[in-house]
Formats: sequence, C-alpha cells, structure tokens
Amino acid sequence: MKISREKAWALLNGYVKSPSLIKHSLAVEAAMRACALKYGGDIEEWGICGLLHDFDFEKFPIKERHPFEGAKILKELNYPPEIIEAILGHASYSGVKRESLMAKCLYAVDELCGFLMALAYIRPTHFEGMSSESVKKNLKKKGFAEKISREEIEEGIFELGVDKDEHFNLLIKTLQGISKELGF
Repeated sequence: MKISREKAWALLNGYVKSPSLIKHSLAVEAAMRACALKYGGDIEEWGICGLLHDFDFEKFPIKERHPFEGAKILKELNYPPEIIEAILGHASYSGVKRESLMAKCLYAVDELCGFLMALAYIRPTHFEGMSSESVKKNLKKKGFAEKISREEIEEGIFELGVDKDEHFNLLIKTLQGISKELGF
C-alpha cells in the first residue's frame, strides 16, 4: 500500500509538538529523498521513512519504547514493512539489522543531520559555505554537539560504503536547499 506524504505529515504532527524535532524530521526526510535519488530508491517512500523515523520519540523517549512503539503504530496503519524495518534499524540498540539500502541510508543520515544542523546554528552563514572539511574539524571537538554520536555517524557511512566527503557534501547541499524550512 502506497502511503502519501500528506498522511505521514499528519501522523508526525499528531505525535510531535517540539519545533526542533519537526525540523530534524524534515532534515532527515530531505536527506533520505536525496539518498533515494542518488542510489535509485523510491523517493516518496524513503522520504516518508525519514520524516517518520522519530515520530514516536516525544511520547516514548526511552530506549525500551522508541522506536518500537512507533513501529507498532505504523504496522497498524499498514505502512510498508521496509519503512518499519528501516525505522527499527536506525536505533542501534534495537537489535534490528540494517539490511536494506533504505535502512542503511537512514542510519547514515540521522545523526549526521542533527550534527549539520547544530553546526549551521553556530555559523553566521549557516549552511552556506559549509564544507566537509569544516564538518570533520567540528566532529573532533568533543564539547560541540556532544549528544550526537560520532560513532554512529562513522558506522553509518561505513555500512553504506560511501566516501565520507561525498556523503557530507550531499547532506550539506540537501539541507542548504531546505534551510528556510529548517529555520535558517
């Protein structure tokens, strides 16, 4: 069954009230769409996966429940199993292996989108002029955006099997393209 972006957006807004989590969801949606375009995935389906990957987080913010509760809800709503599997796999503690390209991409963009947005907030020009070199430099700063897992960023890129600079630049360009929606 094909799910529309409209329905996914309504579901997200039914669960998420935090403006920062909405922005993160939009960033991951855009990143997933860019990955789908680059790697031959279904752009709509991958975008919806990115949009909804954390929709249950506000209501179920503990590891024992997120993303498991969200997966149950999506299953009840007849979302495609590929989306549900990818969402389960984006939580490294879930025990769900990331076997599909969609799942690997979601894992490879989630933490990185958070990091890029944190970096954009401290830069006067936000995403404009941001480079993979500046991302790598700031990833080494332990005190900067310390809640964002550098290990998951590295692991995601490794699992996806892509060049780090290429991946960083794809996401920088993608987020720059929706910077107004992200509040920049």
